Amino acid sequence: MPRSATAPGAAPAAPLPASTAPPPAPRTAVLWCNLGSPASPTAAAVRPYLAQFLGDPRVVEIPRAAWLPILHGVILRTRPAKSAAKYASIWTPDGSPLSVWTRKQAALLRGWLGERGHRVAVRDAMRYGQPSLESQLDALVAEGVTRVLVMQAYPQYSATTTASTIDAINAWQARQRRQLELRFVNDYHDDAGYIDALARSVLAHWQHHGRPDQLVMSFHGIPARNIALGDPYQDQCLRTARLLAERLQLPASAWRCTFQSRFGRARWLEPYTEPTLRELGASGLGRVDVLCPGFPADCLETLEEIAMEGREAFLHSGGKEFHYIPALNDDRHWITALADLAERHLAGWPTGRNAPA
Repeated sequence: MPRSATAPGAAPAAPLPASTAPPPAPRTAVLWCNLGSPASPTAAAVRPYLAQFLGDPRVVEIPRAAWLPILHGVILRTRPAKSAAKYASIWTPDGSPLSVWTRKQAALLRGWLGERGHRVAVRDAMRYGQPSLESQLDALVAEGVTRVLVMQAYPQYSATTTASTIDAINAWQARQRRQLELRFVNDYHDDAGYIDALARSVLAHWQHHGRPDQLVMSFHGIPARNIALGDPYQDQCLRTARLLAERLQLPASAWRCTFQSRFGRARWLEPYTEPTLRELGASGLGRVDVLCPGFPADCLETLEEIAMEGREAFLHSGGKEFHYIPALNDDRHWITALADLAERHLAGWPTGRNAPA
């Protein structure tokens, strides 16, 4: 016979009462994830945000022993003040544009899904900064959620963004006694609804402002080494650009794909956006329009780097007219595409009218 766990001389433990109540029905949620933002446009707020962001080994793939002394000894001493000034130039009364739009997208997605009969919780979360992935997952568990669909504001997959979020969620999951059922949407770079929403936003801009001489589609850059290691990001960006150009019926001479936000001395994906804008301006081009298809929400990289610095680069080099086409933000076609994407990946989970609220 197996040995009793009861201490010698102690009374045997009372048997656990049998539960007569049916187990709660599983509750489903969608977690809408973005990169993140500092809490305020100040050096004091930017410093911990940058420390978390640039300290992520998925973002900077340099051995920790070599990179961390540079990060903490040099970069975090000088860069926060410069970055804070950039954030201050785009800050809104409601906070960081990226945070504002991401929060609004989550609310609209919840409404769109609700109108289709899906009673699911939808929360926004940030990989770096607040609301953190961990805090939002904790909140969903406290609400009784047992199944989560993770969707990210990165249409094109990269280990620097998509995989980093998955890593963080899996690390949270590893600490749980009762683990969630999880599904991940890794990319939607060629999703028909996403491409259609981009095309409609461009056509709407052109309807009001006329057409440019050149459309530049600028994506966030990553080190070229990442592609050699197997990251599909470049191919997916190029496919998005090509599909959008086809949808807009543009000849090859009327558009180009570039990459922005280079950091450090290593070679990144080319051609680079700002040098391209300078070349176009120096060539005497009359008007250029720039769209950032990889950013579904306006943020520092679109509003400051492109709409301000990119404009200055083009005009200062001799260009005549510069237009930045805003990100999809709360565009109804984009939210419809998001809802369609969520529905497809929620298939088979309890989300209907009889599911718990």
